[in-house]
Amino acid sequence: MKPHHPNNLALGAIVLWASLATLGVRLSHLPPFWLTGVALLLGSVIALPLSLWNPRQWRVPLSTLLLGVYGLFGFHFLLFIALRHAPPVQANLVNYLWPLGMVVMAPLFLPGLKLSTRQLLAALMGFAGAALAITGGRALDGGLAWGYLPALASAFVWASYSLLTQRVPPFPTAAIGLFAWVSGLLSLACHAWLEPTVSLSAQDGLWLLCMGLGPLGAAFFLWDAALKRGDPRQIGLLSFLTPLLSTVLLLWSRGESPNASIGLATALIVGAAWLGRTPKMSKS
Repeated sequence: MKPHHPNNLALGAIVLWASLATLGVRLSHLPPFWLTGVALLLGSVIALPLSLWNPRQWRVPLSTLLLGVYGLFGFHFLLFIALRHAPPVQANLVNYLWPLGMVVMAPLFLPGLKLSTRQLLAALMGFAGAALAITGGRALDGGLAWGYLPALASAFVWASYSLLTQRVPPFPTAAIGLFAWVSGLLSLACHAWLEPTVSLSAQDGLWLLCMGLGPLGAAFFLWDAALKRGDPRQIGLLSFLTPLLSTVLLLWSRGESPNASIGLATALIVGAAWLGRTPKMSKS
């Protein structure tokens, strides 16, 4: 498979996003909106050389910019609200409905695509694997919480943003830097409104740089490039790898070994990606 094959680009974004939980644990003492805002601003720097060389790279219609802010800022804003008002594991699980949403909503957002029964089953299998990876096979405690609503909304925002980027007039992938820059400023505005002041150490700065250049930076550019070239249904199925790899990386960082539920989750997610690979997955 060629390096610039859309699935490889999507996998690059997925691997980077898998590091977000581990980095988040390292920086958990920092206010989340401040952390996201600074990381997004750092991520936008990736596109800065291109924008300085060719300023047109960041010249997009206002509607496209609003879509980008809807995706990058809206997703994180709603997720943080959810994590404040619902049990974190359950909220995270609801949030990871977004790959399923991408697969199911693709025919609604993108003319010419169809959803077969086989693809739907693959998406449900992938979500089952993601749920198993997140919960570790344990029963979830806690009742209903209103925070599940923003968690569900964040899933819808990311799935719909990913699909709608293919409906707007074509824009350079470098414009993701503009989306991140504006979203970062909005996140810092939320920090000033909702959160206490920040005390930062040198070690925090190193982890923050990794977060900004990786899961909140390069990952968004890879994701956009993948969606421009590939089939969103197949990419959505691959995205179920994110919570699985995230869990494995967290276990590794803690010196723990994966349990049997991780093995079963891997089988379900890989099986879902295989089941979803049909000749009909190409755009028509």
